Amino acid sequence: MDTVKIGKFLAMLRHERNLTQEQLAEQLGTSNKTISRWENGNYMPPLEMLMELSEFYSVSINELLSGRRLESEEVESAAEENLKETLKVSAFTVEERKTFFTKKWKREHAFELTLGMIVLLSELAFGIIMEEILILVMANIFGWAFAISRRNRMMEYVERHAFDEKICEVDKKS
Repeated sequence: MDTVKIGKFLAMLRHERNLTQEQLAEQLGTSNKTISRWENGNYMPPLEMLMELSEFYSVSINELLSGRRLESEEVESAAEENLKETLKVSAFTVEERKTFFTKKWKREHAFELTLGMIVLLSELAFGIIMEEILILVMANIFGWAFAISRRNRMMEYVERHAFDEKICEVDKKS
């Protein structure tokens, strides 16, 4: 997707209406800095703004994404190309989803990990101080069981969420 071409087209449409970036920003409920970023090709307008821009300028979203006015015979092929490009840019890969939800789970369960480590280290320290092999063995078993249980719960969460489109879309927005 050529954001610079799209930006130039947006600037041209604004100039056709004899509007400044400030005036357009006021009408769309955004800032002139945002309009400038779109027109310079630094950022793409979000989907809801593409819909507003399409209505405001009386052009199709397809034309906005193509960065030019389209002839009637070009519309279908341009729509297909724009859809492919949009999906390429906006879709998360499975690995990206897994990474995202792994990090999210770790953030949400940081206290649990910290508490488990404190208990484990306390048990190890107690075993060393008391010179009790049984306590050290139990601490080791507890540590392994805790790590395996935590990893299994995390992977269950990640797999459940990484493949659920509805959950992914909600988390993507936040």
